[in-house]
Formats: sequence, C-alpha cells, structure tokens
Amino acid sequence: MNSTRQSGPGQLGDRLLVVYDGVCGLCNCYVHWLIRRDQNDRLRFAPSSDPTLADLLEAHPQPADPAGAPGSILVVRQPFSPHPQVIIRSRAVLAALRELPPPWPAVAAVSSLVPAFLADLLYRLIARWRYRIWGKLAVCPIPTPADRAHFL
Repeated sequence: MNSTRQSGPGQLGDRLLVVYDGVCGLCNCYVHWLIRRDQNDRLRFAPSSDPTLADLLEAHPQPADPAGAPGSILVVRQPFSPHPQVIIRSRAVLAALRELPPPWPAVAAVSSLVPAFLADLLYRLIARWRYRIWGKLAVCPIPTPADRAHFL
C-alpha cells in the first residue's frame, strides 16, 4: 500500500467510512487506535467537518451534544451511494471493530449482546463528558504522512 496516496470518495470501495468529531481528544485517540489495528485496510476516516460529507450529514442529521459538537460517531457503508447505510453511537463503534482482525470481531460480537439502548446510554454519558475528560483540540489534527491514506 502506498501510504502517501490521498484517499477520496471514489477510492472507498467496500470499506466503511468512520465519521468522527475531529476536535474531540477521545475521538482522535479512537481513530488512531483503529488505524494501528486496521491491518486489512477496511476503514477510512473523515472528521464530521469535512466538506465532502456535507450532503451525507444533512441527509442523516445527528443530535449535537450539550456543547454543540456532533453527538455521535457514524460508520457509513457506501457513503456516496444513493442509499448509504448509517450506523450510529455504540453500534458504530462495534461495526468498526468487526472490520479489524481477530480478536476484535469477537469482542464486537460479545459486546453486541448488550441491548442497544443500554450500550447507547453508556455511549451518551461518555459523549457528554468527553471534552472534560479527554480535552477539546483547537483544530482537527492533520494526519501524518503514514496515516494520510486512511483519510478522505
């Protein structure tokens, strides 16, 4: 894989797109955690502020958190097709884990046994406190040259 190549909407193939809050410290840590484990190149990433996602986010609005930031991570199958499949909150986290090599799909399978309403309750609590605990960045970080191919 050429790590200096910039990815784009046409280069997603059947990969999942992970849309995250680019200024959230926790979200950025999770994205980098996923990149380090995405050995099969199954995921692409974009901050929710990416202009190429404006139509997608307008068609699938998510409630903002109390600070006005995007309140949910999104995982999207076929994001630039006429009928993208949008997965949110805890189920989005699990969808990304399923794309990683073992043991992560098994972790996702076991975690999916928790009812979505309970997992989403925990997700919303973490989302509410994420800036206070993990911090808020002034700007969305620019990916390193090694990671650039994983981003739109």
